[in-house]
Amino acid sequence: MRVREMAGEIQPDLVSIRRHLHQYPELSFNELETSNFISGKLHSYGIENQKRMAGTGIVSAIEGRSKDKTIALRADIDALPIMEQNEVPYKSKSDGIMHACGHDVHTACLIGASVILNKLRTRLPGSVRLIFQPGEEKLPGGASMLISEGVLKNPVPHAIFGQHVHPPLQTGKAGVKPGVYMASADEIYVTVRGEGGHAAMPDECIDPILIASNLIQTLQQIVSRHAPPTIPTVLTFGKIWSVGGATNIIPGEVKLEGTFRTLDEEWRSKAHKLIRTIAEQTIKAQGAACDLEIVKGYPFLDNDTLLTARFRRYAEAFLGEENVVELPVRMTAEDFAYYSHQVPSCFYRLGTGNIEKGITSPLHTPTFDVDERCLEIGAGLLAWVAIQEMQT
Repeated sequence: MRVREMAGEIQPDLVSIRRHLHQYPELSFNELETSNFISGKLHSYGIENQKRMAGTGIVSAIEGRSKDKTIALRADIDALPIMEQNEVPYKSKSDGIMHACGHDVHTACLIGASVILNKLRTRLPGSVRLIFQPGEEKLPGGASMLISEGVLKNPVPHAIFGQHVHPPLQTGKAGVKPGVYMASADEIYVTVRGEGGHAAMPDECIDPILIASNLIQTLQQIVSRHAPPTIPTVLTFGKIWSVGGATNIIPGEVKLEGTFRTLDEEWRSKAHKLIRTIAEQTIKAQGAACDLEIVKGYPFLDNDTLLTARFRRYAEAFLGEENVVELPVRMTAEDFAYYSHQVPSCFYRLGTGNIEKGITSPLHTPTFDVDERCLEIGAGLLAWVAIQEMQT
């Protein structure tokens, strides 16, 4: 009850913090003012133990009466290159940049949880590591950089929790999935090099547009005929364009960009080899050449089964059993996955939707917004989960 009351007491502050962050979003690894703002807010609440990591990241700690157990809480702080279309008082003032993935909410909630935990620090049976992480939306991912700089050391956290907004869930609810929850994500870049010329004389050319279209269709067989049916797999090309070319010109080059996603590391590695082999053979057979690069991205996200079961009990006690649901596997990706391969982790979803208020837009859209009642719920739940996990 005390944690819930404290979250309610700071709700006006949380709204103010979230709206400021929403108005002044910054892109991945460029969150300079965001970082300064977070640091200043923590200082204003008496949380002085801070250090900068991964450039614009802020890592702090709240020391309880014992150091026997450390619980880590993570929020991401970067925004997306999207032009906001909402007409609200806190609309983004940064042209073409928007908090369309709710990282402003994540940050405000972690600041709120920090305030609650700091007020209760003399009663905490452990310590809490606060991770305000940059660059979740861009490879190599701020999580990987923080880990390489030692964010999960001295001491190694007993557990780490991450919270993410979820518009399909109504405010007041939370969702979680034990085990493998989100996909790995790799980027594919292909350049098909043919021989350009006049469109009226295709016999004198090697048409990279036709070859690229054949390549896309052929590569789809990796999913339909090579992927184990029990392993979810996605291969999508989201961008194709020619270097030169016109209605009456066959260009010399075509470039493709795509993504490969799955939930199994062994199959992921095998698929990379198949993509490369099939692409090179398909293009060579048609008289062209190619350059192919596969940029390995985030791994799959694995929620520790025992920790996630405990989280569910904590969340049910805080929100009510009827307000905690199990979620399906997602083929979206998150760099929180890096943490999940290092220490016991639980990444869960916070309900932010409100059908009656028309707050239903999905993530990564220019009309995304949240029911701000989620802020006190999210801050309180983070603090509550950390306290409960310290006592296990």
